[in-house]
Amino acid sequence: MEPHLDATPVPPPASEPPPRPQSQPRTPADHTSHTTSTADRGSFCLAVCSCGWKGPARRSRDLARKDAAGHEAADTA
Repeated sequence: MEPHLDATPVPPPASEPPPRPQSQPRTPADHTSHTTSTADRGSFCLAVCSCGWKGPARRSRDLARKDAAGHEAADTA
């Protein structure tokens, strides 16, 4: 098999990986602003928060609401 003579040579990759993008630091407002609600997933209900937290799936909406209240209370304590 003959080598490609028309190909453009590519320099070898650098030994160091490219720098990672820096994430933005969290502000104190991110920690204090929790808005919880419940979401239905089929026959289950779960508590969700604006911070990304999700409670366990429950068959009882009341228990999901209690999970949400507990999350808010734990964060303010």
